[in-house]
Amino acid sequence: MPRINVLSKQLAELIAAGEVVERPASVVKELLENSIDAGADTVTVEIKNGGISYIRITDNGCGISRDDIRNAFVSHATSKISAADDLNSIMTLGFRGEALASICAVARVEVMTAPADEDIGTRYVIESGEEILCDDAGCPKGTTIIVRELFYKTPARMKFLKKDVTEANAIAGVVDRIALSHPEVSIRFIREGKQVLITSGRGDLHTCIREVFGKEFSETLIPASAETNGVKISGYVSRPVAARPNRNMQFFFINNRLIKTGTGSAALSEAYKNSIMVGKFPSCVLNIEIDPSLVDVNVHPAKTEVRFSDERMIFNAVYYACKNALDSGDTPKQVREIKKDFYKAPEKPAEQLVITQKPAPVKDFWQHIPKAEAPKQTVVTQAPKPAVEVKRVTPPSVVRLSSPDGKPSVKPETTEDILLNSPSKKNEEVKTEVIPAVSVAPVEVRPVQPEIKVEPQIETKTETEAFSEEEFLLIGEAFKTYIICEYRGKMVIIDKHAAHERIIYEKLRKESGERTPQLLLLPVTVTLSKEEYAATIENLELINDSGFEVEDFGNGCVIVRECPMELSADDVEEVISEIAGRFVDKKQDVAFEKMDWIFHSVACRSAIKAGNFTSRLEMERFAKQLLSMPDIRYCPHGRPVLIEMTKRELEKNFGRV
Repeated sequence: MPRINVLSKQLAELIAAGEVVERPASVVKELLENSIDAGADTVTVEIKNGGISYIRITDNGCGISRDDIRNAFVSHATSKISAADDLNSIMTLGFRGEALASICAVARVEVMTAPADEDIGTRYVIESGEEILCDDAGCPKGTTIIVRELFYKTPARMKFLKKDVTEANAIAGVVDRIALSHPEVSIRFIREGKQVLITSGRGDLHTCIREVFGKEFSETLIPASAETNGVKISGYVSRPVAARPNRNMQFFFINNRLIKTGTGSAALSEAYKNSIMVGKFPSCVLNIEIDPSLVDVNVHPAKTEVRFSDERMIFNAVYYACKNALDSGDTPKQVREIKKDFYKAPEKPAEQLVITQKPAPVKDFWQHIPKAEAPKQTVVTQAPKPAVEVKRVTPPSVVRLSSPDGKPSVKPETTEDILLNSPSKKNEEVKTEVIPAVSVAPVEVRPVQPEIKVEPQIETKTETEAFSEEEFLLIGEAFKTYIICEYRGKMVIIDKHAAHERIIYEKLRKESGERTPQLLLLPVTVTLSKEEYAATIENLELINDSGFEVEDFGNGCVIVRECPMELSADDVEEVISEIAGRFVDKKQDVAFEKMDWIFHSVACRSAIKAGNFTSRLEMERFAKQLLSMPDIRYCPHGRPVLIEMTKRELEKNFGRV
């Protein structure tokens, strides 16, 4: 039978430290909360090597007296509570008395502190829980804590840390959240010797949001407030048009303490129901003020999980605050009034206006005879007429639908049809079938510049040729979503969005690594949470191999200069936000899987949407293209792209057989 051993103090502290100090960001969070609890209104955070080798927190709070400096690093020693009843009225961020003891157990810690009522400060050094030095020091009022060589005594923990840039971004996320929870505190963040954040500390939450996340994000917010049943809600929520593909920009605070609450997220989503698209989520920065006796914050050592005595009360307060904000603040933007005749063209004398009538545009003129195969023809005309230049005109389209090989599958008009339908060739006697230009006398015909070429038809067996033109009949479209046609004795119903999405997805996969992206006229700046930002920076090479050109723009932002040809510039920001959120949620996916769902996102945004108008020509071309690709029967999300029904199945439903 194994014996029960009493662990040494040092080993017990190392085990306890694992609950509080998981990574450098945990250290920064605990020390920042201590500074705010000490009454500081100015705090500076400085890190090096992602906080692994160096962390310094400086504040102008009340400081620590010489008599208490040793007790501060003893486990379960705190100034926040003194009796069991105090747990029911906790208003401070820290109260467990574990942070400093856990930090000094796994790092080298140096403290310089000076209370306002003491003339001489104190310098205290402790390593692995053992005191090294306690002496007088000259230092400003407040406290400065320096943490060096984190986990130097526990190399097993060290190897589980991420790259320096990842750990630094995690710290930046902690600093952002604490800055939002206490806008009255000026927080300065220095990273590798460079200042990346400073808040004014004026107490204005909207100003603080702008300083943390930037102007573009702050302008999408509207104020939200409500007070019901003793619960007060204050903060900001985003407009429905600024909805994001994930919940990473939702920040909830309980009595100015950052928390994770499923109740608040559910109430927020319910308030935005019927205001945003399914699968989109609003952003928010909301503080919940409640009687401390109605919430239990002593659930987890990280103090981010709490329990409410009445979840419905919290749900209702958040719901009504958001609903009131949407009703009063979500108003359409006013269009700037334009002066009358602002765009009026300058008047010209009537005799100076020359009206030039151009030939009618040639419809569906997709193919022409190449120069090498153009035969010499003779034209007999009744009177000399100027040469007619035939230009290639692409028919208007609503969506970008193309055949598998990039060419339309519509049968082009012959040159004879074009010439006979031309306004300048009516009542003209034409004796030839193919002619690129008309001249006065019989001459050798040459194509006009620019040359219009067509690939010669080669008799090869392809999937497109397997399509039977005679067995196809387009019927129409239902609900602007489903294309209905008849093909080979079956009625085929096509979901145009799902089918188009799969076609684009297959095209992106086929051309992976060999694509030519489109250059954006105006680069798009995307604001991300610090976790999304860190994950995106880690996968920049993968994103750029997918047809984008994304660069680090600093301070939680990336800038997009190029995107795939299929993607609209208006969808770039949403796609990048969605990709960044997937990077955070699916960190363990291999590169191939990440590339795959990047293509999913691009294809989904690029495909024609259900409800969009589609011309009959486009429907016919698209249906023919899809039916000639038998391998495409499901969209990237697994939904079917078409449904087939035989004539017998249809007749059975009507009782004809």
